Amino acid sequence: MSLFVNLVGLVLMALVVWWFWLSHRKSTAQAATQEATIIVEDGVYTPASIRANTGQSLTLHFDRRDPSPCAEQVIFQGLDTSAFLETGKTTTLTLDNLPAGKHRFTCQMQMYQGTLIVD
Repeated sequence: MSLFVNLVGLVLMALVVWWFWLSHRKSTAQAATQEATIIVEDGVYTPASIRANTGQSLTLHFDRRDPSPCAEQVIFQGLDTSAFLETGKTTTLTLDNLPAGKHRFTCQMQMYQGTLIVD
């Protein structure tokens, strides 16, 4: 019986790893924009890839539909920017004078992941 429980536990751990880090969900990058809405739901940001123009401002509206504690904050690595997201509400975040490059945005545990591509 303990062998069965251990196998089920390993399978569940593998599924969690696959879901959050290994699965490559389809996410199309939006055309370069100055404003975008990102839905936070079911462990993902939709869209997970946003394009913006160098040196311009970008306004992002995070629509948090997921009550998971992991979804309560979005952090932009390399941009020193973060925001707390309230469940059932839209939080607006404006990023000014964006530097060129790829900038990851994640939840505080890095399970929700997205990319801001600045050209």
